Amino acid sequence: MPESDLPLLLDVAGAAGEIAKSYFRQDPDIWDKADGAGPVTAADLAVNTMLSDRLRSARPDYGWLSEETEDSPARLSTRRQFIIDPIDGTRAFIEGGRDWGHSIAVVEDGRPVAAVVAMPVREQTFHAEIGQGAFLNGAAIATATGQDMAAATVLATKPNVRPEHWANGMVPPFQRSFRSSLAYRMCLAAMGRFDAMLTLRPTWEWDIAAGALIVTEAGGKATTRTGDDLRFNNATPQTDGVIAGGTLHPQLIAALA
Repeated sequence: MPESDLPLLLDVAGAAGEIAKSYFRQDPDIWDKADGAGPVTAADLAVNTMLSDRLRSARPDYGWLSEETEDSPARLSTRRQFIIDPIDGTRAFIEGGRDWGHSIAVVEDGRPVAAVVAMPVREQTFHAEIGQGAFLNGAAIATATGQDMAAATVLATKPNVRPEHWANGMVPPFQRSFRSSLAYRMCLAAMGRFDAMLTLRPTWEWDIAAGALIVTEAGGKATTRTGDDLRFNNATPQTDGVIAGGTLHPQLIAALA
C-alpha cells in the first residue's frame, strides 16, 4: 500500500499560503502570458518553485504538471503525478480579493487520489483522500441534496448561461453566482454551499484535479459537460468542461444542448 500523500500536500499547502500572503496586496510584479493565457505574478512563480522543490524531492518518481512549469511528456510515463495550480484565481489575487488559493492533487492512473485546496485569506483548507471523505478545516462536508432547478444556486460565468449552450435555447431557471477560482467553486459545491458549479469551455487539469476529488468524496459527481468521467494526465491537459455538484448534477447534464 503506497504511503499516504495527504500529509505532504497539507504541509506544502500551508507553506504556499505563507509565501503568497507575503506578496498579497504588496504590488507584486505581474506579466502577461503568451497567447492570451492570462496574467502571472511573482507570487505564482515563488509558490510554484517551492512546491516543485518540496514535492518532487519527496516523491521523485511522480510526474509533474503545473500551470507555471513548462510541460514535459515525461509525466505521461509515470503512474502517479502531482497536478497543481500554484495560485488559482490569479486575477483575484492581483485585485486584492479573497477568492484565490492553492490547488494541489496527486493523480494515479488518471484519477485523483489525494487533494488539497487551500484558501489562505479565507482561512479555509479543503482536503480529501480517495475513500476517506472530504473535509473543510477538519470537519466533514457533503454536497447539496436539492433537486428543484428553480430554487438551485449554481456557480458559473455569464457566458455559460447563453441560450446556445442549452437544449432548445432554454436556460434553466437556477440562480447564477460567481467566484474567481475554479478550484474554490468546486469546493463550494462540495460543501453544499451551492448546488453545483459548471464551466462549459475546455478546462485545464490543474484548475480542477483537486476539486474533482473533493466533490466526489463529499458524495457528489464531477464530470465533463457531457457527463463523462474526468480523466487526468492527458497528453493535452484539458477536459471538456466540468459540471460538479450534488443531486442537481444529472439535471444539468440533461438540460445542456
